[in-house]
Amino acid sequence: MKILTLAGDGIGPEITAVTVAVLERLDRRFALGLRLEPREVGLASLKRVGSTLPDAVLEDCRNADGIVIGPISHLDYPPRAQGGRNPSGEMRIGLDLYANLRPARSYEGLPHWGRTPMDLVIVRENTEGFYADRNMYQGVGEFMPTPDLALSVRKISARASRRIALTAFRLARRRRRRVTAVHKANVLKVTEGLFLEEVRKVAREFPDVKLEEQLVDSMAALLVRDAARFDVVLTTNMYGDILSDEAAELSGSLGLAGSVNAGEERCMAQAQHGSAPDIAGKDLANPTSLLLSAGMLLGWLGEKHARQNCGAAQAALESALAALLRDPATRTRDLGGKLGTRDFGKALMEKIT
Repeated sequence: MKILTLAGDGIGPEITAVTVAVLERLDRRFALGLRLEPREVGLASLKRVGSTLPDAVLEDCRNADGIVIGPISHLDYPPRAQGGRNPSGEMRIGLDLYANLRPARSYEGLPHWGRTPMDLVIVRENTEGFYADRNMYQGVGEFMPTPDLALSVRKISARASRRIALTAFRLARRRRRRVTAVHKANVLKVTEGLFLEEVRKVAREFPDVKLEEQLVDSMAALLVRDAARFDVVLTTNMYGDILSDEAAELSGSLGLAGSVNAGEERCMAQAQHGSAPDIAGKDLANPTSLLLSAGMLLGWLGEKHARQNCGAAQAALESALAALLRDPATRTRDLGGKLGTRDFGKALMEKIT
């Protein structure tokens, strides 16, 4: 299986290097048959070839089984006409990676900030909604008719709502069989109404899975009050982005949350956090988020290709990470430990059996 690795910007090269080394270890241990091939995106690519996402790299991603991408500094990119393309956003659209899956779980031995521990997954629609850079066939969803008037268009389609709902219900069937659909239909009656209509249709196809519905504002409060009640949280693009960051922080840290962007044909692993240029090159970054994301990619590949060894590799990685996080002596500095990025990676590989 061909996996492209895109290091990205800031701390991206450091945590991607650790992730690649761990994937190589898992490949040897579980006979996964991985071919890990690096490609260049981001500021380094802009300097070398004039684009943060060369067309050739996007085409290579289209022909790969999976992708691992490090954090990117897209806010520092020049305008698109000058080569500044957001690799993450463009690949979500160009590769039709419509499902963003973001788990948030508490870890034994680490403090969490909610009132209760949690083990949930936010299933976020990834290709439309309020995101102006990805919801139009041509142009963008934000525009200014006059200098003092700005407008934004939100797109919600029945097709996208149905397929993200199917993703959530199928996932819930493998977990605790509960889906919470998050919306704001009391205000956005048409768009949220269409989303909920499709979710309810899908729910009728899964009578063994319980559906509940929550307004997005009450959901934000309930995550703090009682996160343990939630299993699979299904929502649209912008709400999912916000709630997944909240859930990750409540579980202990944004640096402990994995994330994949998945479609029918391929999957991209991506850390939930940003590129942290202030600590780049200092061996301070915590690679856990990207490592967990890479593990989720292995799990996705295992399901797609009916490869049990991929699922076993994901389980071994997650177990080894949990063991390191339990012990203060084997944590990174952001979690109160003393290990740098590279030493954390070495300690992890020693744990993988």
